Order: sequence, then structure tokens, then C-alpha cells
Amino acid sequence: MVKVGIIGGAGYTAGELLRILIYHPHVELVFVQSSSNAGNPVSKVHDDLLGDTDLVFTDALSLNDVNVVFLCMGHGKSKEFFERNTLPSHLKVVDLSHDFRLKREGNDFVYGLPELNRNVIKKSSRIANPGCFATGIQLTLLPLAANNLLTGEVHVQAITGSTGAGQKPTETSHFSWRNNNLSAYKIFEHQHEGEIIQSLQQLQPGFDKEFNFVPIRGNHTRGIFVSAYIQFEGTLEEAKDLYRNFYADHPFVFLVEKNPALKQVINTNKAIIYLEKHRNKLVIISLTDNLIKGASGQAVQNMNLMFGMDEKTGLNLKPVAF
Repeated sequence: MVKVGIIGGAGYTAGELLRILIYHPHVELVFVQSSSNAGNPVSKVHDDLLGDTDLVFTDALSLNDVNVVFLCMGHGKSKEFFERNTLPSHLKVVDLSHDFRLKREGNDFVYGLPELNRNVIKKSSRIANPGCFATGIQLTLLPLAANNLLTGEVHVQAITGSTGAGQKPTETSHFSWRNNNLSAYKIFEHQHEGEIIQSLQQLQPGFDKEFNFVPIRGNHTRGIFVSAYIQFEGTLEEAKDLYRNFYADHPFVFLVEKNPALKQVINTNKAIIYLEKHRNKLVIISLTDNLIKGASGQAVQNMNLMFGMDEKTGLNLKPVAF
């Protein structure tokens, strides 16, 4: 059994991790840390877990008693965690923050997008889990980058649910503001752009074209809908072959023939991709759940790879149909 600890256990991503890991056949949950909730039952905060777990939040870090920890704290907090703590040599880490996603001197974390770095993840002990927008957008574009086909500007629009903003209420996540509403934000300067371009350049080192990303706040709670287009001189069937070949042995990515709907991926670790060709433009649509494939499900997928398990283990999650 893989013994697991969760640090920063009160937020949305930790809640999703708990829902997955409680029923993972090869996991024992040892502790869930939350300073603000220490002593409270986990099901008091994540009340949908009533009857599923007797775990109680703790303020203690029993790092010697676990094989892996998931860091579910706010951005910047993971760096502080490493500054304050000396980790046992055996301990593996999956960090869900932004802190270690970009390659910098002294950063020994591996970027944890399995469809890009699966073989490296298997040998790694520290994983930087990708951002939710970054996951959906990269899955949209990686097959093209792998074939050196990003030869012009890339145009992306992506709509995210309110859970992407985290659990702490803000002006733009408040129900009264978000419901029946749409708004764009951080146009051409979203924090996930760096990791997206980093991955595109990993597959297509000469990529230096404009990357135009317009993020949009949707009026739904979860799910990311990405629509992108690029100049593409090949046929639609040639494009489909590129995507089929690239994702042939990646079990969570599906190329579909029918224009999909977001609810097909909600509550799953799936990514659905759909292609259309219009004149000399290839349109690519991808759908993911920002809390699962965009965060906690992908984190478990990475854990499975790190410990030599089938990457699908514990992730047979069913979509919400209505």
C-alpha cells in the first residue's frame, strides 16, 4: 500500500483528492493537514464525504510515516513548505501549486503532464502538477508541436468554471456575480502561459510565434472548454491521424467525431478532443474537468506512475450526466 499525506486539506483540490484516494485500491490515507481545521472531522468540511471517512484534520506533519505527500496549498506556499521542512529522503511529492512548474536553476521538479513526460515521471520523486488551463490547452496543441506544425500564431480561448478560482470567495466567484454572467480576464497575460509555451518548445524547440490566449470566467462551477485555431495546410484526416498517433497509448485522451459537450468530462479524468478544418485553419476543441484532469485526478495519475502502478488505477470515475 502507498501511504499518503495531504497538506492543505480544506480546499477544492484536496476535497477531490480525498474522494479519489479513499477508494483507491492501493492507497492508505495517513493524514490530512489543515491548520485552520485541526481537530475537525474531514467530513465536516468536505460534507459529501459523510460516511466515507473517519479521518480528522491535523496540524502535525507525519512525513516519516508516508510515502508521498500532495501539496494542495495556495501559490507560493509550497516554496515556503520546503524552506521550513527537511523532507525524508524516501518521500515523494506531488505539488499542485504553480511554484515549481517552470524550469529554473535549482528546480528539480518534473513537469507532471503524463501525455508529455510519462516516462520521466515514472522515475521521479518530485512532480509539479500542471495548471488546469495549461492541461487543457497543451492537450489541444501538443500533437501539432510534436510534428513541428505550429508555424504561425496560435489563437486560444478557454472558458473555466468558478471552482478554478479556488475555495476562498472573491468578487468574481460570488454566485450573484457569476451566475448568468461571462467575463474575460488576464487577456494575453495569464499565469499558465509560461508552462504552456515551455511544453510546446519541449516538442518544437524553435517555436517562437505569438501565443494569443483569452481566458474567460464561465457561469458554471467546473469544467474547461478550450477552443483553439492555427493555420494548417493539411487535410482534416491528416490532422486526425496526428492526434490519434500522438495519444494512441494515453488512456485518458479521446479524439471524437461528434462536436462534444462539457458535461461529458465533468467528474472524470478524461480529456475529449474534437477537430474541424475551415479553409486553411484547423480548429481544435478540448474539454476537461478543471478539478480532476486539471488538478487532483492528474495528481493521482502521476502518483500511480511514480509508484509503478497502472496510471488508470483508482480513476475510473463516472461523468455527471445531467
